[in-house]
Amino acid sequence: MIFRQLFDAESSTYSYLLGDTAGRQAVIVDPVREQATRDLGLLSELGLRLAYILETHVHADHVTGAKALQAQSGARSAVSRHCGASGFDWLLEDGDRITFGDEVVHAIATPGHTPGSTCYLWRDRLLTGDTLLIGGCGRTDFQLGDAGALYDSITGRLFTLPDDTLVYPGHDYHGRWVSTIGEEKRTNPRLANVSREQFIEIMRNLDLPHPKKIAEAVPANLRGGVP
Repeated sequence: MIFRQLFDAESSTYSYLLGDTAGRQAVIVDPVREQATRDLGLLSELGLRLAYILETHVHADHVTGAKALQAQSGARSAVSRHCGASGFDWLLEDGDRITFGDEVVHAIATPGHTPGSTCYLWRDRLLTGDTLLIGGCGRTDFQLGDAGALYDSITGRLFTLPDDTLVYPGHDYHGRWVSTIGEEKRTNPRLANVSREQFIEIMRNLDLPHPKKIAEAVPANLRGGVP
């Protein structure tokens, strides 16, 4: 297997490349438009053919690199059906299996940050997008976010996975790159020993500024990365 965690400094976004060494096929999760040249170069260097581009949700802080990567690779793009997006080849449902070579990625619906937020389970690692962050979680104050639904998704779906499942988030702003389900259950300040009602209150009072690129990113990402 091949696994690469890639970083875009401007948006603090992690993208992920998963590769099947036997069939030489690959998947990229949450690519950033400005990093398309880097991603294509890495695929070439590793001798991989891009089969799928997966999005964890419709992002508000960067424009997806899906269209730029498709233009050069012919890969299929995918996002949850519940994102309301039109610019993708495959609208995923909960439990869908994305097969590339001998490898399989499992889609887990985790609404809350957005209605269509989806996590991807591959082998022993979970790509969580903005649903579950290291020591935090995605905000719920725009894009039809729902704090109660996010709490249910994390505690009822993600926290039922084995404690040693590796958590790879969609963002980190403190230089951290991986956690585990067990660590987040024990130490995440928004979730550890926090009731659903307390969580909703925490999320209601975050008072965060909107992402700088939201006006550009959301409309473009609803079309798969078309400006």
